[in-house]
Amino acid sequence: MITVFGSINLDLVVVVQRLPTAGETVRGPDHQTFPGGKGANQALAAKRAGANVAMVGAIGQDAFGTIAVSNMQDAGVDLAGVRKLPGATGLALIGIDAAGENQIIVASGANARVEAQWVEPVLAAGGTLLLQGEVPFAQMRPAIGRAKAKGAKVIWNPAPVPEDEFLPCLNAIDTLIVNESEAAEIAGRAGLSTDLDMFIGHFATSSRSVVVTLGSKGVLAGQGGNRYCFGAPAVSAVDTTGAGDAFCGALAASLDNGKPFERALKEGVAAGALACTATGAQSSAPEQDEIARLADQIF
Repeated sequence: MITVFGSINLDLVVVVQRLPTAGETVRGPDHQTFPGGKGANQALAAKRAGANVAMVGAIGQDAFGTIAVSNMQDAGVDLAGVRKLPGATGLALIGIDAAGENQIIVASGANARVEAQWVEPVLAAGGTLLLQGEVPFAQMRPAIGRAKAKGAKVIWNPAPVPEDEFLPCLNAIDTLIVNESEAAEIAGRAGLSTDLDMFIGHFATSSRSVVVTLGSKGVLAGQGGNRYCFGAPAVSAVDTTGAGDAFCGALAASLDNGKPFERALKEGVAAGALACTATGAQSSAPEQDEIARLADQIF
């Protein structure tokens, strides 16, 4: 059982020919709205990848809240841990260019007022807690502590990397998932080289796996003294917005279902690639069978 403690947003998406520079206005023909937020995205991705999933987070009392949780509700994610708070639901403003690259501004809304204690009645003993970086680290820290007290595994995708002092918390993390820029920021905060092999070598231990996603180049990872490198399968990308979250959700689902780390990496890479072939961070999350088929082709 995976419990996700994280953000729930509504995404407002505009497709443009190119992304704007500072102070520039770029026009798009229309806009679309999608449920989003890294927490909700990863919860839905993990559910579609074959895991039992519960979401812990917050929405506002505005009209956006019901829409923001609709995909999770339809997919069968347990929403008993989602609170409705006074104020606004989180909102993400997303621009996507012709190559599928994106630019995102997030208004936290109710996500800024989540509480770690909400995790306690939802988290299964011996299960998995999956966290990101869009809720306050002051609440993530005790949530991690509660998970370890219950014997749960902790998977952390610090996106974005917290401004707080987080390095001591890495001792409680079982799987750390970062992209290249997040790895560089963490390395800088730790006084380390930004070389990815050295980053993995420093943080990967016998009890902690480290995963660095490389976008279209695939993934580098380490588990103890073992190293893994898999390229991403070629796809026709239309929107990269949900790729990282699809990767995290599928990887978490595979690990929670007891699959070997190497296979979990391949399923994560497959899910991330498939997510690039459709628009929307959640609508693009692939199903378990198509993830498995593509993962079988990754070597």
